[in-house]
Amino acid sequence: MRDQLEHLLDKLLKQKLPERLKKAKTLQKKLLKIRDHLFVFLYHDNVLADNNGSEQAIRNIKVKQKVSGQFKSVAGAQPFAVIRSIIDTAIKQDLNVFYVLKNITNLGAE
Repeated sequence: MRDQLEHLLDKLLKQKLPERLKKAKTLQKKLLKIRDHLFVFLYHDNVLADNNGSEQAIRNIKVKQKVSGQFKSVAGAQPFAVIRSIIDTAIKQDLNVFYVLKNITNLGAE
C-alpha cells in the first residue's frame, strides 16, 4: 500500500503540466522539494497524518482574540500563551491540569 502511494505520487509529480496552469505548476514544484517528507506518517507510527493537533492548539488563542477583540499588548499576550501552552501540554500528556498548574505555582515558594 505504502509503495503504491509513493509510486502514484511520483507519477503525478513527473507529469508535464501546461503553462496556463501556473498555480498547479507551483504546487508541483513545492511538492517535489518536500517529496521525502510527505509520507513520514506511513513509516513512523508516532507521526500523525494530519495537523489537527496543531490547529486545535491555536484555536484557543483565536477564540480569545475574537471574544476580547485583541490582545492589548505583548505583555498580556505572552503570559496567556505560556499558560495555554502549559495547559495544552498537560492535556496531551494526560495529566491533571489543576495539579500541574498548582505544582508550577508552588515552584517559586520553595
